Amino acid sequence: MTFTQNFTAVGDSLALSALIAIIPILYFFWALAIKRMKGYIAGLTTLLLALILAVFAYGMPVMPAVMSATQGAVYGLLPIGWIIITSVFLYNLTVKTGQFDIIRHSVLSITEDRRIQALLVAFSFGAFLEGAAGFGAPVAISAALLVGLGFNPLYAAGLCLIANTAPVAFGAIGIPIIAMEGPTGVPAMEISKVVGRQLPLLSVFIPFFLVFIMVGFKKTIEVLPAVLVSGITFALTQFLSSNFLGPELPDVLSALISLVALAVFMKFWQPKNIYRFSEEKAANAPAAAKALIAKKDSQFTGAQIFKAWSPFIVLTGIISLWGVPAIKTALTGHYEGTNVILQAVNSLGHALTFMPEVPFLHNQIFNDAGDPIAAVYKLEILAAAGTAILIAAIITKFIVRISWGDWAKTFADTLNELKYPIITISSVVAYAYVTNAAGMTTTLGMVLAKTGALFPFFSPVLGWLGVFITGSDTSANLLFAKLQQVTATSVGMDPTLALAANASGGVTGKMISPQSIAVACAAVGLAGKESELLRFTLKHSIFLLLIVCTITFLQSNILSWMLP
Repeated sequence: MTFTQNFTAVGDSLALSALIAIIPILYFFWALAIKRMKGYIAGLTTLLLALILAVFAYGMPVMPAVMSATQGAVYGLLPIGWIIITSVFLYNLTVKTGQFDIIRHSVLSITEDRRIQALLVAFSFGAFLEGAAGFGAPVAISAALLVGLGFNPLYAAGLCLIANTAPVAFGAIGIPIIAMEGPTGVPAMEISKVVGRQLPLLSVFIPFFLVFIMVGFKKTIEVLPAVLVSGITFALTQFLSSNFLGPELPDVLSALISLVALAVFMKFWQPKNIYRFSEEKAANAPAAAKALIAKKDSQFTGAQIFKAWSPFIVLTGIISLWGVPAIKTALTGHYEGTNVILQAVNSLGHALTFMPEVPFLHNQIFNDAGDPIAAVYKLEILAAAGTAILIAAIITKFIVRISWGDWAKTFADTLNELKYPIITISSVVAYAYVTNAAGMTTTLGMVLAKTGALFPFFSPVLGWLGVFITGSDTSANLLFAKLQQVTATSVGMDPTLALAANASGGVTGKMISPQSIAVACAAVGLAGKESELLRFTLKHSIFLLLIVCTITFLQSNILSWMLP
């Protein structure tokens, strides 16, 4: 029961095929943004629609179509769903044991201004988590932290999704960039250099944009010094590290330097007017008096604050270890070195790594070149970032001194809390796999590739579309990298710029990806409210995408001197 992908399957026409391929995307937008369906219902019905179109319009046999959906659903559970479960579980542990109250106080001790808190947590801390772990961990953890600080859940989720724009291309220790080297043959370092000459232009703007969304222009100008410190330190570090160190460390270094620089700056400068949300103002004393009271009546010692942050310090350390290349190789059971400890880890990683072939799908689909496409259920249990977070949660049990019974109950409560979001995530990832296997996603990419001399402008749209569908900049880069390279060469565009544009455009699609929306809602307790969050982020996604499109078009023409 083999199937050869045909990207012009409908009437032998690329235009008609593209119209069919875009139907599930339009339906999903309609279901969430207009009909306001619950996320899991929208996800499941979009998956069903994609299956119907794959079979009846693209001619894909039923069994391969269904099994491609199961492959996506499994990936939605591991690693993505596993990250969400463990991230929210770790956060819930700190809440249950009262440690989050101390964390909240420590952030407030830097500043009570909600604008600066958003920069510290959503932008800098979220970027660090993106660089260390990727997938859903940054938004899940940083959004939960903001909610704990007193932010409206929808606001917190939306701000964290928008803030996550800056670091996504270099997320998970540079995997999105590194992934493009294989299918294109272009060294990852060369792609990193060009992305590092695009994204910093966006990164320096994101802190300003984030605060502007919160409070408008006038109140943003009040904290412009802090905004500039946050954005400039991040963007400058991102440029230098991506151009001289490679794609692995830009996020981690940029986030750390931005976070420390802003925290230190706030020791010497505070805005004249402390901004709080409208519902807080009536209950709050004037800013100066409030700051004086907090200073005099500080109730937590340095040791207590360190203990409260310890779960996240441990989390950072373990996730960083999980990203070290040699360790990552051992965790999947592929280490071939002589280090005794890594050999032991390798044995365990091998035992906990499963790659069963997907029945009726593995090597049963052929691409347009006639090559079979492998399909396996990728179950790297020990290597999953969620497992690293779970280990942090186990260590946290001893730090906060919670009983095993309460620890297990908190885990069970977390699973119950996330049951619908996990269904949403699994269904939308399943949808992505169906459209990829049928060739529908490539059809849409081929339409954009027909734009000729305007392709440099539309090149980032491919990345945006890919991340919207797959939820991953890595997946979008793997999906469209070769198409970008070939099309760019044919229209006289620098192929490396096109590859970079795919990654840079992709970061603007992350905030509207169904997976990201579901993750953010799950983290802040808004399961079923995915439609509201999509309506919040959609216009910002399109605006930022247009900025990347403009940058790419200019760099391909009058600003070509910016390229290495």
